[in-house]
Amino acid sequence: MRAMIVTAVGAALVAGMAVRAAGAADEKKETPAVLQYTMKDIDGKDVNLSKYQGKVLLIVNVATFCGNTPQYKQLEETYKKYHDQGFEILGFPANDFGKQEPGTESQIKEFCTSKYSVDFPMFSKVVVKGPQKTDLYKYLTENAPKKGEVTWNFEKFLIGKDGKIAARFAPKTKPDAPEVVKAIETELKK
Repeated sequence: MRAMIVTAVGAALVAGMAVRAAGAADEKKETPAVLQYTMKDIDGKDVNLSKYQGKVLLIVNVATFCGNTPQYKQLEETYKKYHDQGFEILGFPANDFGKQEPGTESQIKEFCTSKYSVDFPMFSKVVVKGPQKTDLYKYLTENAPKKGEVTWNFEKFLIGKDGKIAARFAPKTKPDAPEVVKAIETELKK
C-alpha cells in the first residue's frame, strides 16, 4: 500500500513538472518574433524586448545631425500622450545615412535629453541597413507590410499589441501625422 502511495505521489509530481514545462514552453512560443531580441540600451545594459510584450511600439532609427532630427519633439509628445495607454517608443541611433549619428552613446543621450527632453527608451547604436544590419532590423525589414531596406533616418515601424508589424512609415512622415496617430490609436484599442 505504501509503495502505491509513493508511486502515485511520484507520478503526480512528474505530471506537475511536465505541465509546468509545457506551460513554460508555451510562454516562450507566445513571445512574438519581433520581441525575441535582446538589445543594449543607451547605457549599455541588456534589454530583453519581451518586456514590451502586450504594448504598442513605435520603433524608430534616429540620428542627431539629420534634417529629420526635429522629429524627436513629436516623438516625445506622442510618447507622453499615449504612454499611459500602453504605448512605447524605442529609439535606435544609427550612423548608416550620411554619417549623421557619429557620436558615442553618452553624447547621443546628452543631446536627446538636453535638446529634446527625450524620456522614451533609447538604445545603443545599431546598423539598420546592409549586410551588417542588426537582427532586429533584419526582422523588421523582411516582415513589414512594405518590405525592404530602411531608406533614411527616422523610419518608423509600428508594432501592435499582438507583436505583429502593423505599419511602416517613411522617414519624412512625422510621428504626429494623422496617419501615424490613427494607426497608433487603432492598435491601442485592440
